[in-house]
Amino acid sequence: MNSNRPITTLPRPSALSRFTAMPQLFVLLSLSFISATAIAHGVDESTREFLLSSSGVSIIPYLYIGAKHMVTGYDHLLFLVGVIFFLLRARDVLIYVTFFTIGHSITLMSGVLANIAINPYLIDAIIGLSVVYKGFDNLGGFKRLFGRQPNTKLAVLIFGLFHGFGLAAKIQEFDIPADGLLTNLIAFNVGVEIGQFFALAIIFLVLATWRRHPSFLHFATATNTLLMSAGLMLFGFQLTGYFATI
Repeated sequence: MNSNRPITTLPRPSALSRFTAMPQLFVLLSLSFISATAIAHGVDESTREFLLSSSGVSIIPYLYIGAKHMVTGYDHLLFLVGVIFFLLRARDVLIYVTFFTIGHSITLMSGVLANIAINPYLIDAIIGLSVVYKGFDNLGGFKRLFGRQPNTKLAVLIFGLFHGFGLAAKIQEFDIPADGLLTNLIAFNVGVEIGQFFALAIIFLVLATWRRHPSFLHFATATNTLLMSAGLMLFGFQLTGYFATI
């Protein structure tokens, strides 16, 4: 077995064969969630006022802001849906999510503390491409086109680095006081992990339930194609924003 593949996976379907009520409902709920969170993913006014006015250590508020940002972070969640889509065991999910967590924690902390300036539109465009990558990988595209699959754990780690820069870019939009910055950043990062845990728990349970239904393999191709489409839309949207601001 190729060591780069997830430890335990379901076979990937070769073609879309039929639709049933359950997967249709799953997709409709997913689209509704993405549409709703697309607006919420930015920093809302109350959070903006708090970040601008706070000083000193504020652990609980930063925990809340971090968790809220991840739960409403549709781009991060879409990538994680792709990562765990074919993983059957909680242990395998934990391994891949750990690689993602290590990556985004490194760049979140270093990006803010070292004041590494990266255009938020460009970094979010790359995050959109990470969603495209995972959907394409789940469809077996790399093996069909290139005869081999990238190291999946390394890819998750690398894209985690970019996702972390995306989180850092949100924080860098504000001139947050240096007093208590490190502690607050750690609290924010822990909040991100808390939000990620609860979001992933729901996603994993939904996928685990869906896998018991015969429609899972029939609809997996369409779902990952939809995942790629959503990533391409995010990529195009962010590039449009970038070129509109230069």
